[in-house]
Amino acid sequence: MWLRFRRDRTGVASAVVVIIFFLVAISAPIISWLYGKDPYILYGQDGPGLLNDYGYPVLPNGGVSADFWFGVEPGLGRDVFTQLVYGIRTSLLIAVTATALTTVIGIVLGIVAGYAGGRTDYAIGRVIDVVLSFPSVLFIIAFMPVVENLMVRPDEETPVWLRAVTLVIALTVFGWAGLARLLRGQVLSLREREFVDAARVTGASSARIVFRELLPNLWTPILIQSTLLLPALVTSEAALSFLGIGMIEPIPDWGRMFLRGTEVYQDDITYLIFPGAALLIFVIAFNLLGDSVRDAFDPKIKH
Repeated sequence: MWLRFRRDRTGVASAVVVIIFFLVAISAPIISWLYGKDPYILYGQDGPGLLNDYGYPVLPNGGVSADFWFGVEPGLGRDVFTQLVYGIRTSLLIAVTATALTTVIGIVLGIVAGYAGGRTDYAIGRVIDVVLSFPSVLFIIAFMPVVENLMVRPDEETPVWLRAVTLVIALTVFGWAGLARLLRGQVLSLREREFVDAARVTGASSARIVFRELLPNLWTPILIQSTLLLPALVTSEAALSFLGIGMIEPIPDWGRMFLRGTEVYQDDITYLIFPGAALLIFVIAFNLLGDSVRDAFDPKIKH
């Protein structure tokens, strides 16, 4: 698989781009320190000559200069470059956590449903149908304020950790069903194969059959689905923040940068370009990486 993947130039290039994004997210504090700017400081309001009387950058192209590589945010005057770097960190942290939980739940329920069969398969199958039938975005929009009203008093601000945990839980609840259904179908086919029958004849326990016989044959769809799920969750997190139910101020977030960009694009289109380009590059690179991994695992697929 590794040899086939290395020959795929598109896959290798996509992997490099994805690795760069993860390195930027991990090294965000170091990058901010080397750059000399902080994503939370209001440079435009603290320093003269950056914003005009209407709150827009004085310099052209959104205030891009040697001091502010991607310009300054209209209104508040925060540094756009560090906002973008820390926004990558925020989106990836939530998306990676949700992807890990989604994958674990999907693996467990998919294998249990396919291997156990009978009433267990029927019950899990109906839960999968219910989850897939829900309009996830509308449910999350209605769910988030309810959680905050239950957990936070009206005179208190919503803690950042509560919003992050709620987002991860919501994305996980609506993300596992697709993988579980896929693995259920795979297990239903594998459990009738000769090597599984041979394991049963030798007296192997159900746990041994699952972990030693079934699970090794499921890593390909698991890995492929995970690589395709992560960019989808990054986009979902950005969309929820754009709608006002994602991460809250002052935590940097791509979705809120999009929201602010749509408010000022007529006077400062540059502010909208940088987060849009970053999200577009990341999603395309990760989707291409997923396709390349699938092709490497299954050489019978025709290009």
